[in-house]
Amino acid sequence: MGLFDFIGPASGLLFTLENIVWINLGVFIGCVFAAIPGLSVILCIILFLPVTYTMRAIPGMMFLLGIYCAGGYGGSVSAILINTPGTPHAAATMLDGHPLSKMGRTKAALKIALYASTFGGIFSALVLLFLGPQVAKISAQLGTAEYFMVCLFGMTIIAGVSGKSLVKGIIAACLGLLISCVGADPMTSYDRFTFGIPRLYLGLDLAVTLIGLFALVEIIGKAELKRSELNLHAGKIGNDDGKITKDEYKRMLRPVLIGSLIGSCVGIVPGTGASEASWFSYNTAKNMSKHPEEFGHGSVEGVAAAESANNAVCGATLIPLLTLGIPGDGCVAIMLSALMINGLNPGLSLFTTDGPIMYAIMLGLILVNIFMFLQGKYLTSLFAKVVSIPQQILTPIIVIFCFAGAYSVNSSYFDLSVALVFGVMAWFMRKLELPAVPVLLGMVLGNMTETNFRRALLISDGSPSIFFGSVYCWIFIALIVVVILGILRGKMKEAKVKQ
Repeated sequence: MGLFDFIGPASGLLFTLENIVWINLGVFIGCVFAAIPGLSVILCIILFLPVTYTMRAIPGMMFLLGIYCAGGYGGSVSAILINTPGTPHAAATMLDGHPLSKMGRTKAALKIALYASTFGGIFSALVLLFLGPQVAKISAQLGTAEYFMVCLFGMTIIAGVSGKSLVKGIIAACLGLLISCVGADPMTSYDRFTFGIPRLYLGLDLAVTLIGLFALVEIIGKAELKRSELNLHAGKIGNDDGKITKDEYKRMLRPVLIGSLIGSCVGIVPGTGASEASWFSYNTAKNMSKHPEEFGHGSVEGVAAAESANNAVCGATLIPLLTLGIPGDGCVAIMLSALMINGLNPGLSLFTTDGPIMYAIMLGLILVNIFMFLQGKYLTSLFAKVVSIPQQILTPIIVIFCFAGAYSVNSSYFDLSVALVFGVMAWFMRKLELPAVPVLLGMVLGNMTETNFRRALLISDGSPSIFFGSVYCWIFIALIVVVILGILRGKMKEAKVKQ
């Protein structure tokens, strides 16, 4: 069965009032969270993940995808208004967005960001729709040994999210792998690292640990700040008409297309994220522009290139997730648990046994971007006001959300203590400059890597030759070598620059 065979059943599952309500709610929440500096999209997804645990697969994923995609646009609001990116990937937008705002063209800058974000989002949603099933067909031919190689390749993501120090990123990832071992052994069911606590036999719940790792640590961090550092003074949307000239629309076209292509290509490769895509697109657009001198001083091309790229990443990151079970970035790694709670394990089975659900999710991504455009068009002034909410009001609300979310996952007070422990652990990690995202990736990939490795060795009676026995194994070995060589080359370049 092909794409057109699934369009009818998928549309029937997607176009319901429940899904449309959840999409709009997700988009609204994502825009608001991302517009406030310090509140990341990953934090927002973690806080609202427990809400999806009582929902069916499609509404739950639509809600999370609404937050994820809208977060790409929402970060540009504060970048343009107050020269502070709401999310890391809006940093490139800030270079030209804020100068445009200072020229009295705030509405125009926000419009350009919205149009470019919507185009990039829809472009990558179509890439997912047409390319995803083809990748799934290839994944059908992968056995246990090949899946272990896929997991090993997924581990190279750690290099992309390690920040300044690769060594510290590897240490953090090893910590994540260790945490993934807590609970019952997947092959023998013996308990590991439970320390006599029966509740740990089931392992640590991903949603609960993430609330500590990413949400509570932000609160602890804010408690260290001085009162003067907690207030943000936002710019206001002026009385400009927000008009974009025909010449500006023409100039935007090429950067938007380039940004969408770059964002989609970057998103497909696990470990690269929206930040890398937006900077790469921005630099490419600058090099190809007839007016490179305008970049950094209020160029419409700069805003269009950065925003189209960071939103084009969203759909593309779902390709390795849905087909191979490898999350493209931290946000998508969290969405994996929303799929699995509904019994949807990424891989071929999703496209064979649950084809209509998969196509409904992929079509839903187009719908998410359409509603993001509509909300951005009519509610931007509201999102702009959100930027100025004092942190003293915001912080207690987030604390309540954190503890309510941790408790609601299993209705267990034990989970509250787990979230607190992980919050304190994340705070110590921050002091030691250990990144948190590699811990998350270690936890997500750990169990899958171990299970496939041990199953493969059981099949081969302990012979490691099984990992070199197929073309796909060698392809992934080659990819791993290329990525590692690329990382080493990059680090050597950095060392030379420092000298």
